[in-house]
Amino acid sequence: MEICGATDCGLIRKQNQDYFRYLHLADDRHVAVVCDGMGGGKSGDVASRLASEVFLQDLEHSSRAGMIQSEIVSMLVNAVKSANRAVYEQSQVSPDFKGMGTTLVAVYLQKGDSYIVNVGDSRCYCISGDEITQITEDHSVVGLMVARGQITEEEARIHPNRNLITRAVGTEENVECDCFFLRLDPGDTLLLCSDGLSNLVTRPEMLYEVGLGGDGTEICQRLIDIAKKRGAPDNVTAVLVRY
Repeated sequence: MEICGATDCGLIRKQNQDYFRYLHLADDRHVAVVCDGMGGGKSGDVASRLASEVFLQDLEHSSRAGMIQSEIVSMLVNAVKSANRAVYEQSQVSPDFKGMGTTLVAVYLQKGDSYIVNVGDSRCYCISGDEITQITEDHSVVGLMVARGQITEEEARIHPNRNLITRAVGTEENVECDCFFLRLDPGDTLLLCSDGLSNLVTRPEMLYEVGLGGDGTEICQRLIDIAKKRGAPDNVTAVLVRY
């Protein structure tokens, strides 16, 4: 199991409000998370870091060997709720933090079993052989429009409302997340990323760069470089999990 990542401020933003972390737990258990913060000033940075840290701390305390599927899903949902509560409470502390929030996408791995959880429009893709599949569903205005068949995925990438998300961690007292289960085969790769990457780098390009192989961090950086060559108006983050 290899987990690595990279992040970049992009070419327009002065501050990187994306944040990622991963942990190798005992008994072949691993977890990785990507958060894309939002809010004026430094509050987006605070939201993404706080959500990531609280989410991981919750899993560190509750994860144990031999958990069954329903227990793992419940654990992940509770960890998201803990992160939501922490960010929401912090947003009440000062006017500088008012309205801050963050997306969250994470994967919990137990040997070949992967459990993906998300809130917002940060994504998880699975690359298996010569195929790439988007596992998560965007909680966004354009994501809903794509699901309804009103616009195509390509149209969504340039839609003026592409940054309007319908769910976020910390903007309200309660939050709902989606959970997905995926059995990985040897050689499969998961890619977690913020929308700063998925808005500018196509699925075929993701598939190609992962297929080229090499060091995982270098693959993440190559993907980020593609986004930067296209202007990178947003922060860009990629985390790679290779089984």
